[in-house]
Amino acid sequence: METSSYRPRNAGHDYYGRGTYLITLVVSGREQLLSHFVSDIGHKAEDGRKAPATLALTPLGEAVQEAWQQTPARSQAHGNKVVMHACVCMPDHFHGVIEVLEPMQWSLGDIIQAFKATCTSSWQQQQGLPPSTNRPVSADCFSEYAPAWLREKAALHTDEGSLIRSMSKKQRQEYYTLVGRQQRPLFDDNYDDTVCLDERHRQAMIAYVHDNPRRALLRRLLPDFMRRCLHVQIGGRSYGAFGNLFLLRWPRKVQIMCHRKHLVTHQPYEETADFARERSRWEAAIMEGATVIVTPGISRGEQLMKNECIERGYPLIHLQATPIGQYWKPEKKRFEACASGALLILAPWELDTMGAVGNVPSDTDYSRFHNLNTLAAEICAFNGEAKIKR
Repeated sequence: METSSYRPRNAGHDYYGRGTYLITLVVSGREQLLSHFVSDIGHKAEDGRKAPATLALTPLGEAVQEAWQQTPARSQAHGNKVVMHACVCMPDHFHGVIEVLEPMQWSLGDIIQAFKATCTSSWQQQQGLPPSTNRPVSADCFSEYAPAWLREKAALHTDEGSLIRSMSKKQRQEYYTLVGRQQRPLFDDNYDDTVCLDERHRQAMIAYVHDNPRRALLRRLLPDFMRRCLHVQIGGRSYGAFGNLFLLRWPRKVQIMCHRKHLVTHQPYEETADFARERSRWEAAIMEGATVIVTPGISRGEQLMKNECIERGYPLIHLQATPIGQYWKPEKKRFEACASGALLILAPWELDTMGAVGNVPSDTDYSRFHNLNTLAAEICAFNGEAKIKR
């Protein structure tokens, strides 16, 4: 069985206490079982206005959505108080926002696992199969094709649920290969949880869930501008990339690099006359055309120019330290900039091995700051063809 890149990612967090979370579950094998698009961003409603991207739920998607909405009542029966704020069934994955109101006997993981089990049971029921937890172990475990380890485990466990829980990840993969896709869980083993930081973050989570269909359609409709590449060779270095790769071909690339403080006056650099002059020069170069700004946007001065490019739609190549993986996506403002074709995000794969700066270890923020600016300079000087490794 394929596994997702998603993982619960806050090892030190109290998952029994109060909190709000954005949960992401991925359908095993990325099968498109939960929904499909019935209109796109360009579709017009009866009043002539553009209608939003519309998803039609499959019967399974309806069952998943219903299971999510029923989770508070099911959790209440076990003494756990939670509330659901939003959810969306994308074709091959699910997003939902859950809030834990009081400290629980169960962990968040227990609640999500129960939700996933309910969804799997619904899927198997729709296929006319008995739920896995009620399926006789002897159906496959004592067949002539069953490996010895499976027969031994089956002799100790009389129901499907306890049998599955007793297996290692490798053993589950072998078991599901034997019994077939229909008996596998609906969702991957792992899931992603983003912990809410404050009320503003909670509202952003809910907005992200509601906006997910539109974002998905943009990636389909604008493949050149919304391209995700895990390995792009630029001047001998490997990057993850998201956005408009054509910006690398622009004839003129200008680096924005600003120290945090002026080297002479020690004022915050963005408050100095030198910064004002440089900013005017950068803006003039942009308005002349055929110029793309390149910066990691770390210092305050760099951030100001990066944000101005994103807000005004100026061409920008933004370098970041965070890796770009298979399912990585930028936040809303950078996503919209990518959709307009004005942004390329690059993340070097070997940033922390580039070497120390001023005897400061390379895996510190200080060295990352300087090394990202070194990479920005290399990209500005790059005039070749980026090579995409598939």
